[in-house]
Amino acid sequence: MGRKRLSALKKDWQLWLMILPALAYIIIFCYGPMYGVQLAFRRYDFSKGITGGDWVGLQYFIQYFDSPMFWTTLRNTFVISFFTLVCGFPAPIILALVINSLKQKKLKRVVQTAVYMPYFISTVVLVAILQILLSPTTGVVSNLLKNIHLVPQSINLLGNSSAFVPVYVLSGVWQSAGWNSIIFIAALSSVDSQLYDAAKVDGASRLKQVIHVELPALVPTIVILLIMNIGRVLSVGFEKVFLMQNDLNLAVSEVISTYVFNIGVQSGQFSFGSAVGLFNTIINFVFLIAANTISRKTADISLV
Repeated sequence: MGRKRLSALKKDWQLWLMILPALAYIIIFCYGPMYGVQLAFRRYDFSKGITGGDWVGLQYFIQYFDSPMFWTTLRNTFVISFFTLVCGFPAPIILALVINSLKQKKLKRVVQTAVYMPYFISTVVLVAILQILLSPTTGVVSNLLKNIHLVPQSINLLGNSSAFVPVYVLSGVWQSAGWNSIIFIAALSSVDSQLYDAAKVDGASRLKQVIHVELPALVPTIVILLIMNIGRVLSVGFEKVFLMQNDLNLAVSEVISTYVFNIGVQSGQFSFGSAVGLFNTIINFVFLIAANTISRKTADISLV
């Protein structure tokens, strides 16, 4: 067995060389920091370092569960993640189907470029754009919504707690839908053209071709990506939430990631912050395993 592995390594050494930077990145930045997980179970002492503090077991986990912020942060994180998944996951699928239906190659390239571009806007710039467009006095979008009476005249979309989640979710869909559609467009490009011809011979309309030809081809990709997204259900992005957060919307914008930053970094409670972050990771892992198991048993599609 050892000789076979060595022979395979010599045969495909170029492929292993290409994957080496990715492996190094994962080992250094993903597996390496796991050594510090023990901080969640120790009382941090600046003079003794991460591993020198007294072992306190589950003290900080219990402290978080008993704190008034537990249900608040858990609810806010889940609500934002849920609506991001519900609105953001189907958007790239629909966009991929629309782009795939375009027959003119030049128009198709223009549309693809236009929908990809928002992804390359940094989070800081995106939030700055939102602040300009949604300003209660000079914002173009906010004034338009007020003029057509979709929102009250006195509302501040950036400071209103009921508007925070829609603004966060819709801006995220606008930014990432185009980029996320790439993988679905790639899956559609592999569909056998004979299936389209057979559907046309049977008199299938364009809508029926989408339902009976294109969507079945996307099912494996959709299921795999859905499992991965469910595994990140409580991993709401820190940067965007933190930049959009203010005193007026804090009741709905304080999520687990921002709470870890505020309590762990700004307040210096490193052990407590580590415990909260580890709890978040464990919940995500449980969701991932559950979704993968259900998918394997029902659709015979899974990550492993």
